[in-house]
Amino acid sequence: MKQTLQLRTSQHLALTPQLQQSIRLLQLSTLELHQELEQILTENPLLERIDDPLDHSVRLLADGALASSGSATVAATGDSPAERPDADAAPAAGDTDEPAGEAPAAESEWSFDDAPRTSKAPEDDDARPQLEAQHTSLRDHLLQQMQLSVHAPRDRALLELVIGALDDNGYLEEPLVDIHARLPAELGIELEELTVALKMLQSFDPPGVGAADAAECLALQIRRLPQVPLVTRRLALRIVEAHLPLFAQRDFNKLKKALDCDDEDLREAQAVIRRCNPYPGAPFAADTSDYVVPDVIVKQTSAGWQVQLNQEVIPRLRVHSLYASILKQHKGEGSLTTQLQEARWLIKNMRQRFDTILRVSQAIVDRQRNFFSHGAVAMRPLVLREIADTLGLHESTISRVTTQKFMLTPHGMFELKYFFGSHVATEAGGEASSTAIRALIKQLIGAEDPKNPFSDSKLADMLGEQGMVVARRTVAKYREALKIPPVNLRKAW
Repeated sequence: MKQTLQLRTSQHLALTPQLQQSIRLLQLSTLELHQELEQILTENPLLERIDDPLDHSVRLLADGALASSGSATVAATGDSPAERPDADAAPAAGDTDEPAGEAPAAESEWSFDDAPRTSKAPEDDDARPQLEAQHTSLRDHLLQQMQLSVHAPRDRALLELVIGALDDNGYLEEPLVDIHARLPAELGIELEELTVALKMLQSFDPPGVGAADAAECLALQIRRLPQVPLVTRRLALRIVEAHLPLFAQRDFNKLKKALDCDDEDLREAQAVIRRCNPYPGAPFAADTSDYVVPDVIVKQTSAGWQVQLNQEVIPRLRVHSLYASILKQHKGEGSLTTQLQEARWLIKNMRQRFDTILRVSQAIVDRQRNFFSHGAVAMRPLVLREIADTLGLHESTISRVTTQKFMLTPHGMFELKYFFGSHVATEAGGEASSTAIRALIKQLIGAEDPKNPFSDSKLADMLGEQGMVVARRTVAKYREALKIPPVNLRKAW
């Protein structure tokens, strides 16, 4: 076989660095986007950010008054952001070959909000800083009580050892036998001493701390509850110490047989147990709330439901005018020229990212208009392909846009993926969204009689009466997804 050289022309898709960056920015969440942006700003000196990430934060002045950083900056410079001539220097999205300083002002800063921000006046009631009280942990709370009730150094050391073995809920993480086995033999600590220290700890506040399990925790609290009749207290102790699984499963018939009591006695004991807290250390946990910042906001206008970008998450970027002018004068090649092109790419890709999010969000709102008007029960079935075909994009692009992007609506905050769901056939030949069925199941359970709750089969029949063909196991799956307990645990006794 003879070897020859041939020339062929063909077309193929190449992932250029610019395209790779565009894809990466599109799939990032708002938090990840700003983290990525900060990293790029530290590596590229030709790119700068002209919006202050702490613009809405409150800063402390020398006299103790509070002032926003945006107002302080305007007061220091004497010019408003709209009056500063150097605030418009970023290149346009399509003019990547022109110097940064010649870009039009309308496209240089990437922000859609030029509304001035005001700060609190010093004479306002809240002009002085309000300091947050220091958080007291469970360990600190117990040590404070130990300082008042225990004086012997050895007893304090043993009590601190037991306190250190508690978890965040106030339970003993390991048995005293294991704790004693880990102690050095030369200390001469007996197991009885640790037992006495544990008993002392269990007398502290909050009640139930230092228990080995939930049964002991509830028993410790029941013994310390005030104004409880002796008979009821003993019955409640028998339930939590010997029959707690039956009580948790709400199997009251077996519970009455095991305890040999009537309905009234069991009901009184149940009321006593409900007064207890199975997690005594939870109020001392320093859990911080996680807040989600929406990417888009839906508002009702005269033209219908419209989507707006959240201006607070849009960064305002530009190419550094000084470096760009130097490069224009010298027209040299090197690393700065490459970084200039990368800065222009980033600004263009950032615009494209938010424009794509806006387009996809508006397309979702147009198809889920009934949801915004009537709630989740009016949700219609929607798949990624439907939005992709409407906007002329690929399904993978829609998937990237709808992942970890959030929409603020009159009904609450939702991830964009929330508006997509499978369909269930109806008797009329139509389709119902699975989200609407879950919302309807939640409504039916919320309106049920607590003494006679609906079973999954009954819920399936009730949905069938409304024309939705749903199997019992599908109802059970949707109910579990809503974190609603089964019928035996919902029944009020």
